[in-house]
Amino acid sequence: MSIKKIYLLTVLTLAFFSCQDHDSDVKIAQEDIFKKTNIYPQPPEQWMGSSNPYYTAGYIGDVMPYYENGKFHLFFLHDAKTKPAGEGFHDIHSLETTDFKDYTYQGRQVPYGSSSEPDFGVGTGSLIKVGNTYYYYYTGHNEIASFVSNNPRESVLLAKSTDMKNWTKVKDFKITAPAGYYDYDFRDPHVLYNAEDGKYWMLVSTQNSARRAVVLKFTTSNLESGNWNVESPVYTTNSSENYLMMECPDLFKMGNYWYLVFSENWSSNTGTRYRIATSSNGPWTTPAVDRLDGSYLYAAKTVSDNTDRYLIGWTARKVPENNTGGKDWAGNLVAHKLVQNTDGTLSVKQIPSAQSVFTQNAALSVDKISGNANQNGNSFNLSANSQVTFGKLQKANQINFILNASSGKSGLILAHDTDAGSGVKIAFEPESNRIAAYVMTSGSEDLMNSFSLSAVSGTSYNVTVSISNDVCVVYINDKIAFSNRVYNIVNKKWSIFSSSESSFTNINIKNSN
Repeated sequence: MSIKKIYLLTVLTLAFFSCQDHDSDVKIAQEDIFKKTNIYPQPPEQWMGSSNPYYTAGYIGDVMPYYENGKFHLFFLHDAKTKPAGEGFHDIHSLETTDFKDYTYQGRQVPYGSSSEPDFGVGTGSLIKVGNTYYYYYTGHNEIASFVSNNPRESVLLAKSTDMKNWTKVKDFKITAPAGYYDYDFRDPHVLYNAEDGKYWMLVSTQNSARRAVVLKFTTSNLESGNWNVESPVYTTNSSENYLMMECPDLFKMGNYWYLVFSENWSSNTGTRYRIATSSNGPWTTPAVDRLDGSYLYAAKTVSDNTDRYLIGWTARKVPENNTGGKDWAGNLVAHKLVQNTDGTLSVKQIPSAQSVFTQNAALSVDKISGNANQNGNSFNLSANSQVTFGKLQKANQINFILNASSGKSGLILAHDTDAGSGVKIAFEPESNRIAAYVMTSGSEDLMNSFSLSAVSGTSYNVTVSISNDVCVVYINDKIAFSNRVYNIVNKKWSIFSSSESSFTNINIKNSN
Protein backbone atom coordinates (compact mmCIF):
# COMPACT_ATOMS: atom_id res chain seq x y z
CA MET A 1 0.00 0.00 0.00
CA SER A 2 1.75 3.13 -1.23
CA ILE A 3 0.30 6.48 -0.16
CA LYS A 4 1.56 9.43 -2.15
CA LYS A 5 0.65 12.99 -2.96
CA ILE A 6 -2.39 12.97 -0.68
CA TYR A 7 -1.49 15.27 2.18
CA LEU A 8 -0.65 18.16 -0.13
CA LEU A 9 -4.39 18.73 -0.06
CA THR A 10 -5.42 17.39 3.33
CA VAL A 11 -3.06 19.51 5.38
CA LEU A 12 -4.55 22.69 3.94
CA THR A 13 -7.65 22.38 6.06
CA LEU A 14 -9.18 20.16 8.71
CA ALA A 15 -12.71 21.04 7.69
CA PHE A 16 -14.03 17.71 6.58
CA PHE A 17 -17.39 16.28 5.70
CA SER A 18 -18.96 13.80 8.09
CA CYS A 19 -18.49 10.20 7.01
CA GLN A 20 -21.48 8.47 5.54
CA ASP A 21 -22.61 5.26 7.20
CA HIS A 22 -22.84 2.06 5.23
CA ASP A 23 -26.64 2.14 5.06
CA SER A 24 -26.47 5.23 2.88
CA ASP A 25 -23.64 3.74 0.85
CA VAL A 26 -25.76 0.84 -0.28
CA LYS A 27 -28.49 3.02 -1.74
CA ILE A 28 -26.85 2.49 -5.10
CA ALA A 29 -28.57 -0.02 -7.30
CA GLN A 30 -26.76 -3.34 -7.38
CA GLU A 31 -27.12 -3.86 -11.10
CA ASP A 32 -24.17 -4.97 -13.18
CA ILE A 33 -22.62 -1.62 -14.02
CA PHE A 34 -19.79 -3.12 -16.05
CA LYS A 35 -20.25 -4.32 -19.57
CA LYS A 36 -18.75 -7.67 -20.50
CA THR A 37 -16.03 -5.93 -22.44
CA ASN A 38 -14.65 -4.28 -19.31
CA ILE A 39 -12.55 -7.17 -18.06
CA TYR A 40 -10.25 -4.60 -16.47
CA PRO A 41 -12.75 -2.63 -14.36
CA GLN A 42 -12.44 0.56 -12.35
CA PRO A 43 -14.99 2.13 -9.98
CA PRO A 44 -18.06 3.85 -11.44
CA GLU A 45 -18.85 7.54 -11.37
CA GLN A 46 -21.16 9.09 -8.79
CA TRP A 47 -21.31 5.99 -6.65
CA MET A 48 -23.04 8.01 -3.94
CA GLY A 49 -24.96 10.34 -6.23
CA SER A 50 -24.04 13.65 -7.82
CA SER A 51 -24.33 15.99 -4.84
CA ASN A 52 -20.83 15.53 -3.41
CA PRO A 53 -17.81 16.04 -5.69
CA TYR A 54 -15.91 13.41 -3.72
CA TYR A 55 -18.11 10.72 -5.20
CA THR A 56 -16.83 11.13 -8.73
CA ALA A 57 -15.12 8.37 -10.66
CA GLY A 58 -12.08 6.79 -9.14
CA TYR A 59 -9.42 4.19 -9.57
CA ILE A 60 -8.74 0.79 -8.09
CA GLY A 61 -5.88 0.65 -5.64
CA ASP A 62 -4.60 -2.38 -3.77
CA VAL A 63 -6.93 -5.36 -4.17
CA MET A 64 -7.69 -7.62 -1.20
CA PRO A 65 -9.42 -10.70 -2.67
CA TYR A 66 -11.53 -13.22 -0.77
CA TYR A 67 -13.34 -16.31 -2.09
CA GLU A 68 -16.48 -17.94 -0.70
CA ASN A 69 -19.24 -20.13 -2.15
CA GLY A 70 -18.44 -19.68 -5.82
CA LYS A 71 -17.89 -15.93 -5.65
CA PHE A 72 -14.76 -13.78 -5.59
CA HIS A 73 -15.12 -10.73 -3.35
CA LEU A 74 -12.57 -8.21 -4.56
CA PHE A 75 -12.16 -5.54 -1.89
CA PHE A 76 -9.98 -2.62 -2.95
CA LEU A 77 -8.73 0.80 -1.92
CA HIS A 78 -10.82 3.42 -3.69
CA ASP A 79 -8.73 6.29 -5.07
CA ALA A 80 -11.14 9.08 -5.96
CA LYS A 81 -10.32 11.49 -8.76
CA THR A 82 -11.59 14.35 -6.61
CA LYS A 83 -10.26 14.61 -3.06
CA PRO A 84 -11.61 17.67 -1.23
CA ALA A 85 -9.21 19.21 1.28
CA GLY A 86 -9.63 17.79 4.76
CA GLU A 87 -11.45 14.67 3.57
CA GLY A 88 -10.12 11.20 4.31
CA PHE A 89 -9.11 8.83 1.54
CA HIS A 90 -8.72 5.28 0.27
CA ASP A 91 -11.85 3.86 1.85
CA ILE A 92 -12.46 0.19 1.05
CA HIS A 93 -14.93 -0.63 -1.73
CA SER A 94 -15.61 -3.96 -3.43
CA LEU A 95 -16.45 -5.74 -6.66
CA GLU A 96 -17.83 -9.24 -7.00
CA THR A 97 -17.34 -11.74 -9.79
CA THR A 98 -17.72 -15.44 -10.42
CA ASP A 99 -15.66 -15.59 -13.62
CA PHE A 100 -13.40 -12.51 -13.96
CA LYS A 101 -15.34 -11.24 -16.94
CA ASP A 102 -18.58 -9.95 -15.38
CA TYR A 103 -18.27 -7.69 -12.34
CA THR A 104 -20.81 -6.10 -10.02
CA TYR A 105 -19.92 -3.10 -7.90
CA GLN A 106 -20.90 -3.46 -4.24
CA GLY A 107 -20.26 0.06 -2.97
CA ARG A 108 -18.22 1.23 -0.03
CA GLN A 109 -17.54 -1.35 2.67
CA VAL A 110 -15.20 0.25 5.22
CA PRO A 111 -15.15 4.07 5.37
CA TYR A 112 -12.16 6.19 6.33
CA GLY A 113 -12.12 7.88 9.72
CA SER A 114 -11.93 11.48 10.84
CA SER A 115 -8.76 13.57 10.89
CA SER A 116 -8.21 12.68 14.55
CA GLU A 117 -8.53 8.92 14.03
CA PRO A 118 -5.82 6.44 12.99
CA ASP A 119 -7.62 5.51 9.75
CA PHE A 120 -8.03 9.00 8.26
CA GLY A 121 -6.32 7.21 5.39
CA VAL A 122 -7.19 3.54 4.93
CA GLY A 123 -4.58 1.08 3.71
CA THR A 124 -4.32 -2.48 2.53
CA GLY A 125 -5.40 -5.45 4.61
CA SER A 126 -7.00 -8.87 4.37
CA LEU A 127 -10.11 -10.79 5.28
CA ILE A 128 -10.55 -14.05 7.16
CA LYS A 129 -13.67 -15.83 8.41
CA VAL A 130 -13.87 -17.75 11.69
CA GLY A 131 -17.19 -19.26 12.64
CA ASN A 132 -19.88 -16.84 11.49
CA THR A 133 -17.71 -13.74 11.78
CA TYR A 134 -15.61 -12.04 9.13
CA TYR A 135 -12.51 -10.27 10.43
CA TYR A 136 -11.12 -7.51 8.23
CA TYR A 137 -7.64 -6.42 9.30
CA TYR A 138 -6.54 -3.25 7.55
CA THR A 139 -4.03 -0.40 7.74
CA GLY A 140 -4.74 2.86 9.49
CA HIS A 141 -2.71 5.79 8.11
CA ASN A 142 -2.68 9.32 9.50
CA GLU A 143 0.26 11.72 9.17
CA ILE A 144 -1.49 14.93 10.15
CA ALA A 145 0.91 16.73 12.48
CA SER A 146 -1.52 16.94 15.39
CA PHE A 147 -2.09 13.18 15.19
CA VAL A 148 1.47 11.93 14.73
CA SER A 149 2.70 14.10 17.59
CA ASN A 150 1.17 11.50 19.92
CA ASN A 151 0.58 8.48 17.68
CA PRO A 152 2.41 6.31 15.15
CA ARG A 153 1.67 7.16 11.54
CA GLU A 154 0.55 3.60 10.69
CA SER A 155 -1.14 0.81 12.62
CA VAL A 156 -3.17 -2.36 12.09
CA LEU A 157 -6.90 -1.97 12.73
CA LEU A 158 -9.91 -4.28 12.64
CA ALA A 159 -13.50 -4.27 11.37
CA LYS A 160 -15.96 -7.15 11.84
CA SER A 161 -19.06 -8.33 10.01
CA THR A 162 -21.47 -11.26 9.89
CA ASP A 163 -22.58 -10.71 6.28
CA MET A 164 -19.54 -9.16 4.52
CA LYS A 165 -21.67 -6.08 3.79
CA ASN A 166 -22.12 -4.26 7.09
CA TRP A 167 -18.85 -3.65 8.91
CA THR A 168 -18.30 -2.45 12.46
CA LYS A 169 -14.93 -1.02 13.39
CA VAL A 170 -13.48 -2.47 16.60
CA LYS A 171 -12.40 0.78 18.23
CA ASP A 172 -10.29 -0.79 20.97
CA PHE A 173 -8.22 -2.92 18.58
CA LYS A 174 -4.90 -1.58 17.38
CA ILE A 175 -1.51 -3.14 16.67
CA THR A 176 1.45 -0.82 16.38
CA ALA A 177 5.08 -1.52 15.58
CA PRO A 178 6.82 -3.39 18.40
CA ALA A 179 10.22 -2.36 19.75
CA GLY A 180 12.91 -2.60 17.11
CA TYR A 181 10.56 -1.87 14.19
CA TYR A 182 9.58 1.32 12.42
CA ASP A 183 6.13 2.70 13.27
CA TYR A 184 6.17 5.19 10.40
CA ASP A 185 5.95 2.29 7.91
CA PHE A 186 3.88 -0.50 9.45
CA ARG A 187 1.15 -1.70 7.14
CA ASP A 188 -0.61 -4.22 4.88
CA PRO A 189 -1.63 -6.96 7.36
CA HIS A 190 -2.16 -10.36 5.73
CA VAL A 191 -3.93 -12.90 7.96
CA LEU A 192 -4.23 -16.65 7.37
CA TYR A 193 -4.65 -19.83 9.35
CA ASN A 194 -1.47 -21.90 9.11
CA ALA A 195 -2.51 -25.51 9.67
CA GLU A 196 1.13 -26.61 9.86
CA ASP A 197 1.69 -24.27 12.82
CA GLY A 198 -1.78 -24.60 14.31
CA LYS A 199 -2.06 -20.81 14.66
CA TYR A 200 -3.36 -17.75 12.89
CA TRP A 201 -0.58 -15.75 11.27
CA MET A 202 -0.50 -12.06 10.52
CA LEU A 203 2.20 -10.77 8.17
CA VAL A 204 2.95 -7.03 8.30
CA SER A 205 5.20 -4.96 6.04
CA THR A 206 7.60 -2.78 7.99
CA GLN A 207 11.29 -2.01 8.56
CA ASN A 208 13.65 -3.12 11.30
CA SER A 209 15.91 -0.82 13.31
CA ALA A 210 18.54 -1.03 10.54
CA ARG A 211 15.85 0.27 8.16
CA ARG A 212 15.81 -2.95 6.16
CA ALA A 213 12.45 -4.07 4.77
CA VAL A 214 10.94 -7.00 6.62
CA VAL A 215 7.78 -9.06 6.55
CA LEU A 216 7.09 -9.31 10.26
CA LYS A 217 5.06 -12.18 11.72
CA PHE A 218 2.48 -12.08 14.52
CA THR A 219 0.57 -15.16 15.74
CA THR A 220 -2.48 -15.96 17.82
CA SER A 221 -4.50 -19.05 18.68
CA ASN A 222 -7.70 -17.08 19.11
CA LEU A 223 -8.72 -14.21 16.84
CA GLU A 224 -11.54 -13.15 19.13
CA SER A 225 -9.11 -12.47 21.97
CA GLY A 226 -7.44 -9.73 19.98
CA ASN A 227 -4.07 -10.75 21.40
CA TRP A 228 -1.32 -11.13 18.81
CA ASN A 229 2.23 -12.14 19.69
CA VAL A 230 5.15 -10.76 17.71
CA GLU A 231 7.62 -13.31 16.38
CA SER A 232 10.64 -13.27 14.08
CA PRO A 233 10.26 -11.89 10.55
CA VAL A 234 9.26 -14.32 7.83
CA TYR A 235 11.58 -12.47 5.46
CA THR A 236 14.20 -9.73 5.68
CA THR A 237 15.53 -8.06 2.57
CA ASN A 238 19.23 -8.66 1.94
CA SER A 239 21.88 -6.19 0.85
CA SER A 240 21.70 -7.15 -2.83
CA GLU A 241 17.91 -6.66 -2.90
CA ASN A 242 17.94 -3.64 -0.63
CA TYR A 243 14.18 -3.10 -0.84
CA LEU A 244 12.84 -0.14 1.08
CA MET A 245 9.52 -1.92 1.75
CA MET A 246 8.01 -5.29 0.86
CA GLU A 247 4.41 -4.21 0.46
CA CYS A 248 1.17 -6.20 0.37
CA PRO A 249 2.62 -9.56 1.47
CA ASP A 250 0.72 -12.75 0.67
CA LEU A 251 1.59 -16.24 1.89
CA PHE A 252 0.08 -19.45 0.51
CA LYS A 253 0.86 -23.09 -0.16
CA MET A 254 0.47 -24.74 -3.56
CA GLY A 255 1.36 -28.40 -3.82
CA ASN A 256 4.61 -29.01 -1.95
CA TYR A 257 5.74 -25.39 -1.95
CA TRP A 258 5.06 -22.25 0.03
CA TYR A 259 5.05 -18.89 -1.74
CA LEU A 260 5.64 -15.40 -0.38
CA VAL A 261 4.33 -12.73 -2.74
CA PHE A 262 5.07 -9.04 -2.18
CA SER A 263 5.49 -5.80 -4.12
CA GLU A 264 8.29 -3.26 -4.06
CA ASN A 265 8.35 0.14 -5.69
CA TRP A 266 11.83 1.53 -5.04
CA SER A 267 14.33 -0.56 -7.00
CA SER A 268 15.23 -0.12 -10.65
CA ASN A 269 13.05 -3.12 -11.51
CA THR A 270 9.84 -2.57 -9.56
CA GLY A 271 6.79 -4.81 -9.42
CA THR A 272 5.11 -7.79 -7.77
CA ARG A 273 7.63 -10.46 -6.77
CA TYR A 274 7.67 -13.88 -5.14
CA ARG A 275 9.84 -16.29 -3.18
CA ILE A 276 9.65 -20.09 -2.83
CA ALA A 277 10.19 -22.38 0.19
CA THR A 278 9.26 -25.82 1.46
CA SER A 279 8.29 -24.33 4.84
CA SER A 280 6.14 -21.33 5.70
CA ASN A 281 9.08 -19.99 7.72
CA GLY A 282 11.57 -20.37 4.86
CA PRO A 283 14.42 -20.41 4.05
CA TRP A 284 13.27 -18.66 0.89
CA THR A 285 14.64 -19.17 -2.60
CA THR A 286 14.58 -16.42 -5.21
CA PRO A 287 13.64 -17.77 -8.66
CA ALA A 288 15.66 -16.65 -11.67
CA VAL A 289 12.73 -14.45 -12.72
CA ASP A 290 11.06 -13.35 -9.50
CA ARG A 291 8.56 -10.86 -10.91
CA LEU A 292 5.09 -12.02 -11.95
CA ASP A 293 4.44 -9.25 -14.52
CA GLY A 294 6.09 -6.01 -15.60
CA SER A 295 6.31 -2.86 -13.50
CA TYR A 296 2.78 -1.68 -14.39
CA LEU A 297 1.07 -4.43 -12.36
CA TYR A 298 1.44 -3.62 -8.69
CA ALA A 299 0.29 -4.71 -5.23
CA ALA A 300 -0.99 -8.01 -6.62
CA LYS A 301 -2.28 -10.58 -4.14
CA THR A 302 -3.66 -14.05 -4.74
CA VAL A 303 -6.89 -15.91 -4.14
CA SER A 304 -7.90 -19.53 -4.66
CA ASP A 305 -11.27 -21.15 -5.34
CA ASN A 306 -9.80 -24.40 -3.99
CA THR A 307 -9.02 -25.50 -7.56
CA ASP A 308 -7.11 -22.66 -9.22
CA ARG A 309 -5.22 -19.68 -7.89
CA TYR A 310 -5.42 -16.18 -9.34
CA LEU A 311 -3.16 -13.13 -9.12
CA ILE A 312 -5.06 -9.83 -8.81
CA GLY A 313 -3.59 -6.35 -8.77
CA TRP A 314 -3.91 -2.97 -10.44
CA THR A 315 -2.32 -1.63 -13.60
CA ALA A 316 -1.09 1.89 -13.06
CA ARG A 317 -2.63 4.91 -14.70
CA LYS A 318 -0.60 7.87 -15.91
CA VAL A 319 -0.73 11.52 -14.88
CA PRO A 320 -1.56 13.36 -17.01
CA GLU A 321 -3.66 10.62 -18.57
CA ASN A 322 -1.87 10.23 -21.85
CA ASN A 323 0.94 8.04 -23.14
CA THR A 324 3.65 10.55 -22.22
CA GLY A 325 2.39 10.97 -18.64
CA GLY A 326 4.16 9.58 -15.59
CA LYS A 327 3.12 6.33 -13.90
CA ASP A 328 0.94 6.97 -10.86
CA TRP A 329 -0.71 5.04 -8.03
CA ALA A 330 -3.93 3.06 -8.72
CA GLY A 331 -5.70 2.30 -11.98
CA ASN A 332 -7.69 -0.68 -13.25
CA LEU A 333 -8.08 -4.15 -11.81
CA VAL A 334 -6.15 -6.82 -13.73
CA ALA A 335 -6.33 -10.54 -12.94
CA HIS A 336 -4.22 -13.48 -14.17
CA LYS A 337 -4.24 -17.20 -13.53
CA LEU A 338 -1.22 -18.64 -11.71
CA VAL A 339 0.27 -21.93 -12.89
CA GLN A 340 2.82 -23.94 -10.94
CA ASN A 341 5.71 -25.42 -12.91
CA THR A 342 7.36 -28.74 -12.02
CA ASP A 343 10.36 -26.97 -10.48
CA GLY A 344 8.12 -24.93 -8.18
CA THR A 345 8.36 -21.68 -10.13
CA LEU A 346 5.20 -19.87 -11.16
CA SER A 347 3.90 -18.93 -14.59
CA VAL A 348 1.10 -16.53 -15.45
CA LYS A 349 -1.57 -17.03 -18.10
CA GLN A 350 -4.85 -15.50 -19.18
CA ILE A 351 -7.98 -16.57 -17.34
CA PRO A 352 -9.97 -18.63 -19.91
CA SER A 353 -13.31 -17.05 -19.05
CA ALA A 354 -11.87 -13.57 -19.66
CA GLN A 355 -10.69 -14.68 -23.07
CA SER A 356 -14.20 -15.84 -23.93
CA VAL A 357 -15.44 -12.23 -23.85
CA PHE A 358 -14.09 -11.73 -27.35
CA THR A 359 -16.49 -13.53 -29.67
CA GLN A 360 -16.82 -11.40 -32.83
CA ASN A 361 -14.27 -12.06 -35.56
CA ALA A 362 -13.02 -8.86 -37.18
CA ALA A 363 -11.54 -8.44 -40.63
CA LEU A 364 -7.81 -7.83 -40.89
CA SER A 365 -7.63 -4.86 -43.25
CA VAL A 366 -4.21 -3.71 -44.46
CA ASP A 367 -3.96 0.08 -44.56
CA LYS A 368 -0.31 0.52 -45.50
CA ILE A 369 2.91 -1.44 -46.00
CA SER A 370 6.29 0.16 -45.41
CA GLY A 371 9.43 -1.68 -46.44
CA ASN A 372 9.17 -5.25 -47.68
CA ALA A 373 6.41 -7.52 -46.36
CA ASN A 374 4.98 -10.61 -48.05
CA GLN A 375 1.36 -11.39 -47.23
CA ASN A 376 -0.28 -14.81 -47.35
CA GLY A 377 -3.81 -14.46 -46.04
CA ASN A 378 -3.50 -13.34 -42.41
CA SER A 379 0.22 -14.17 -42.24
CA PHE A 380 3.12 -11.85 -43.03
CA ASN A 381 6.86 -12.26 -43.55
CA LEU A 382 8.65 -9.01 -42.80
CA SER A 383 12.11 -8.06 -43.99
CA ALA A 384 14.34 -5.77 -41.96
CA ASN A 385 12.87 -2.34 -41.13
CA SER A 386 9.40 -3.21 -42.41
CA GLN A 387 5.98 -2.36 -41.07
CA VAL A 388 2.38 -3.26 -41.86
CA THR A 389 -0.37 -0.92 -40.66
CA PHE A 390 -3.92 -2.15 -40.18
CA GLY A 391 -7.31 -0.50 -39.66
CA LYS A 392 -8.70 0.99 -36.47
CA LEU A 393 -9.24 -0.97 -33.28
CA GLN A 394 -12.44 -0.99 -31.23
CA LYS A 395 -13.08 -0.45 -27.53
CA ALA A 396 -12.28 -4.06 -26.68
CA ASN A 397 -10.04 -6.21 -28.86
CA GLN A 398 -8.13 -9.45 -28.72
CA ILE A 399 -5.27 -9.94 -31.17
CA ASN A 400 -3.67 -13.36 -31.60
CA PHE A 401 -0.63 -14.33 -33.66
CA ILE A 402 2.49 -16.45 -33.65
CA LEU A 403 5.70 -14.44 -33.90
CA ASN A 404 8.96 -16.00 -35.03
CA ALA A 405 11.91 -13.66 -34.48
CA SER A 406 15.46 -14.45 -33.45
CA SER A 407 17.09 -11.01 -33.55
CA GLY A 408 16.38 -7.31 -33.50
CA LYS A 409 13.03 -5.94 -32.39
CA SER A 410 9.65 -7.19 -33.60
CA GLY A 411 6.15 -6.69 -32.36
CA LEU A 412 3.22 -4.32 -32.59
CA ILE A 413 2.45 -0.63 -32.30
CA LEU A 414 -0.78 0.53 -30.66
CA ALA A 415 -2.47 3.95 -30.64
CA HIS A 416 -0.55 4.47 -33.84
CA ASP A 417 -0.51 7.89 -35.47
CA THR A 418 1.75 7.27 -38.44
CA ASP A 419 1.85 10.95 -39.45
CA ALA A 420 2.92 12.14 -35.99
CA GLY A 421 5.16 9.14 -35.35
CA SER A 422 3.44 8.54 -32.01
CA GLY A 423 2.04 5.48 -30.26
CA VAL A 424 3.22 2.70 -27.97
CA LYS A 425 5.56 0.07 -29.36
CA ILE A 426 5.54 -3.38 -27.75
CA ALA A 427 8.72 -5.08 -28.87
CA PHE A 428 10.00 -8.63 -28.55
CA GLU A 429 13.78 -8.41 -28.15
CA PRO A 430 15.16 -11.99 -28.15
CA GLU A 431 18.79 -10.92 -28.08
CA SER A 432 18.11 -8.94 -24.91
CA ASN A 433 15.84 -11.72 -23.62
CA ARG A 434 12.97 -9.36 -22.90
CA ILE A 435 9.71 -7.84 -24.06
CA ALA A 436 9.59 -4.07 -23.76
CA ALA A 437 7.10 -1.24 -24.17
CA TYR A 438 8.22 2.11 -25.58
CA VAL A 439 6.40 5.42 -25.83
CA MET A 440 6.94 6.85 -29.32
CA THR A 441 6.95 10.62 -29.78
CA SER A 442 8.15 12.36 -32.96
CA GLY A 443 10.74 9.75 -33.80
CA SER A 444 12.03 9.13 -30.26
CA GLU A 445 11.32 6.03 -28.18
CA ASP A 446 11.30 6.07 -24.37
CA LEU A 447 11.28 2.80 -22.44
CA MET A 448 8.10 2.49 -20.36
CA ASN A 449 8.13 -1.12 -19.15
CA SER A 450 9.95 -4.40 -19.69
CA PHE A 451 9.86 -8.05 -18.64
CA SER A 452 12.07 -11.08 -19.07
CA LEU A 453 11.37 -13.70 -21.76
CA SER A 454 13.35 -16.38 -19.88
CA ALA A 455 10.23 -18.45 -19.25
CA VAL A 456 9.88 -19.04 -23.01
CA SER A 457 12.29 -21.40 -24.73
CA GLY A 458 13.26 -20.69 -28.34
CA THR A 459 12.21 -17.71 -30.43
CA SER A 460 8.65 -18.68 -31.34
CA TYR A 461 6.04 -16.74 -29.39
CA ASN A 462 2.34 -17.59 -29.24
CA VAL A 463 0.92 -14.16 -28.46
CA THR A 464 -2.48 -13.01 -27.18
CA VAL A 465 -2.98 -9.27 -26.81
CA SER A 466 -6.00 -8.45 -24.66
CA ILE A 467 -7.19 -4.83 -24.84
CA SER A 468 -10.04 -3.11 -23.03
CA ASN A 469 -10.15 0.68 -23.29
CA ASP A 470 -6.63 1.77 -22.32
CA VAL A 471 -5.44 -1.37 -20.55
CA CYS A 472 -3.39 -3.77 -22.66
CA VAL A 473 -2.11 -7.15 -21.45
CA VAL A 474 0.18 -9.30 -23.60
CA TYR A 475 0.17 -13.03 -22.83
CA ILE A 476 2.97 -15.21 -24.21
CA ASN A 477 2.99 -19.01 -24.51
CA ASP A 478 0.77 -19.38 -21.42
CA LYS A 479 3.84 -18.45 -19.38
CA ILE A 480 4.11 -14.67 -19.27
CA ALA A 481 1.81 -11.70 -18.70
CA PHE A 482 2.95 -8.18 -19.60
CA SER A 483 0.50 -5.47 -18.52
CA ASN A 484 0.61 -1.89 -19.77
CA ARG A 485 -1.34 1.34 -19.85
CA VAL A 486 -1.84 2.53 -23.44
CA TYR A 487 -4.07 5.53 -24.07
CA ASN A 488 -5.89 6.37 -27.32
CA ILE A 489 -6.12 2.81 -28.65
CA VAL A 490 -9.80 3.11 -29.55
CA ASN A 491 -10.40 4.17 -33.17
CA LYS A 492 -6.67 4.31 -33.84
CA LYS A 493 -4.73 2.18 -36.31
CA TRP A 494 -2.27 -0.46 -35.21
CA SER A 495 0.78 -2.02 -36.83
CA ILE A 496 3.19 -4.92 -36.80
CA PHE A 497 6.87 -4.14 -37.33
CA SER A 498 10.30 -5.72 -37.44
CA SER A 499 13.85 -4.37 -37.43
CA SER A 500 15.10 -7.71 -38.80
CA GLU A 501 13.51 -10.66 -40.58
CA SER A 502 10.51 -12.07 -38.76
CA SER A 503 7.13 -13.70 -39.41
CA PHE A 504 3.67 -13.05 -37.99
CA THR A 505 1.49 -16.09 -38.58
CA ASN A 506 -2.30 -16.42 -38.35
CA ILE A 507 -3.08 -12.92 -37.13
CA ASN A 508 -6.61 -12.98 -35.78
CA ILE A 509 -8.66 -10.15 -34.30
CA LYS A 510 -11.77 -10.54 -32.21
CA ASN A 511 -14.00 -7.89 -30.67
CA SER A 512 -16.59 -8.19 -27.93
CA ASN A 513 -20.34 -8.10 -28.34
